[in-house]
Amino acid sequence: MSTATASAGALVSVPHLLARNAAEYGGKAAYREKEFGIWQSWTWSQAQHEIESMALGLLELGVARGDFIAIIGRNRPQLYWSMVAAQMVGAVPVPLYQDAVAEEMAYVLEHCGARYVIAGDQEQVDKVIEVQETVSGIEHIIYVDKRGMRKYDHSAMNSMEDIKATGRAAHERFDRELADRWQSLTYDDTCVMLYTSGTTGRPKGVVLSNRNIIETSKNSADFDGLRAGDEVLAYLPMAWVGDFIFSIGQAYWTGFCVNCPESADTMMTDLREIGPSYYFAPPRIFETQLTNVMIRMEDAGRFKKWLFHTFMGVAKRVGPQILDGKSVGGMDKLKYGLGRLLVYGPLLNTLGMSKVRVGYTAGEAIGPEIFDFYRSLGINLKQLYGQTEASVFITQQKDDEVRADTVGTPTPGVELRIADDGEVYYRSPGVFVKYFKNDESTASTKDAEGWVATGDAGFIEPDTGHLRIIDRAKDVGKMADGRMFAPKYVENKLKFFPNILEAVVFGNARDRCTAFINIDLTAVGNWAERNNIAYASYQELSQHPRVLETIQAHVEEVNASVAADEMLSGCQIHRFCVLHKELDADDGEMTRTRKVRRRIVEEKFADIIDALYSGAPEVSTETEVTYEDGRKGSIKATLDLRDAAVVADQKRMAAE
Repeated sequence: MSTATASAGALVSVPHLLARNAAEYGGKAAYREKEFGIWQSWTWSQAQHEIESMALGLLELGVARGDFIAIIGRNRPQLYWSMVAAQMVGAVPVPLYQDAVAEEMAYVLEHCGARYVIAGDQEQVDKVIEVQETVSGIEHIIYVDKRGMRKYDHSAMNSMEDIKATGRAAHERFDRELADRWQSLTYDDTCVMLYTSGTTGRPKGVVLSNRNIIETSKNSADFDGLRAGDEVLAYLPMAWVGDFIFSIGQAYWTGFCVNCPESADTMMTDLREIGPSYYFAPPRIFETQLTNVMIRMEDAGRFKKWLFHTFMGVAKRVGPQILDGKSVGGMDKLKYGLGRLLVYGPLLNTLGMSKVRVGYTAGEAIGPEIFDFYRSLGINLKQLYGQTEASVFITQQKDDEVRADTVGTPTPGVELRIADDGEVYYRSPGVFVKYFKNDESTASTKDAEGWVATGDAGFIEPDTGHLRIIDRAKDVGKMADGRMFAPKYVENKLKFFPNILEAVVFGNARDRCTAFINIDLTAVGNWAERNNIAYASYQELSQHPRVLETIQAHVEEVNASVAADEMLSGCQIHRFCVLHKELDADDGEMTRTRKVRRRIVEEKFADIIDALYSGAPEVSTETEVTYEDGRKGSIKATLDLRDAAVVADQKRMAAE
């Protein structure tokens, strides 16, 4: 049944890459998954066999060219294979966020017109069944995990194992049809459709071609020297473009192994066991890991504390230079080597990063101290800048040009330009084909020459060619006195503190800035425990006087930093409050990729914003929340509204 191996042809689609990998790396591990505490492994040849069986089963089920197949669930080989199987039969895979509520899922399923849904487990099946009351067109549901599925109506539902078994049994009828479908794929056929996070409205379906994915994967993999021997941990949402590029695009281009953790709860243990050589994490994960390290050190004995702080001092001083191949003194080399033996090596092993050769972070700005901490340990951590419409990569940092304050230079094949209003534009082989069923948005985002508006404001350093991002272009405004208002710049500085999980700054067209802050329950909760501070809930801890004093000190430290930037000194925070609840995607306040929906937050908490600007010392509020089971409720709270010290603008004072 090896239809793929016979005639791979040009590498113009993921199924073509699969055929090449099965031929060249047939006995090499392609996928691993941890289940019930045991790692299972599949070679490229075995993966090809599984994918072909799925594809034949889809043909037997009646999947036609151009059909949309929704794929929902946690990272696991079966779901990655289902995306490639969909491509093999000429269908379009549409991965959805597994934590999306039924309403969000219903919009995507209806918008793309999915005829088939492949769900990871019973939870996802239940959500699909729920939305079928309003979504038209879903003809069949396929599920991977059989647990809990015995008593369902199976007239339009099958397990993936049954689909594969049916495909194997019917291979004589469909082998030729399958070969015809995947071998006829072209560079310009659709590879995948991914939905944007929808920060300002409904998510948009981003159509990405085989050309977009393969060219971007090739260029970005060549940039960092990725190879077949690399290992990656696939734990980020499958609906996110980054995971698709890392776990499908680059994995199939280079032939490296994709490892799927057992669950979110075991992710850190699984990370240590795999020891990936290629690793991506958003800043929040690096921040959380560092917070956990520092919490553990607080509980350590005196000698361990001394050892840690002594050698971390050495690492911070010379670690980044050693990583970049720069010369350092012999004594410093000796101390750093000793530190690697006693501190850095064991710490890297604990973090699961002992083998990381290339590490990236993106999505938000990462604190310089956090960034430098990881690089000082010898981790080649870098920053990239990208978006769904670019097939991820717009800029990357070269190994010898890594800085915390830029996002690097253009990825090979990418052109950059800055518009007169400061908005960043790019053009590359990865530029998306279109927004599905949305020609107007396509035309407003991508011009006739292929230049794409990122929606971000930034500038290119003339001496280095590095790109620096200031803020979202639509969020950049002016204070009432004409000074620039760039909330993200200030929010990122606030989130550099481990105690602060999220921040939202207001001030456009106003005379001063105010802010909402979410505390990080893990970090602040551990601090409270060490200081014998009792609390019963997030709400109670968030309003504790000592917590508020700590957050105020952070805000005032940020104000001093912002004041040093003449262009943005007007963005200092005059008043703030610590919110009584975490901003939550289920409540519509954030996207599934944890981007703040600023307009919704402003509308939902308008009474608190008004109180901040009125000068009131506190405000009583009631907020609707969504519980894990989907029920709605409300919470009431009285919030302490605090003034923060600001640094006077000496030039403005002199002018006045």
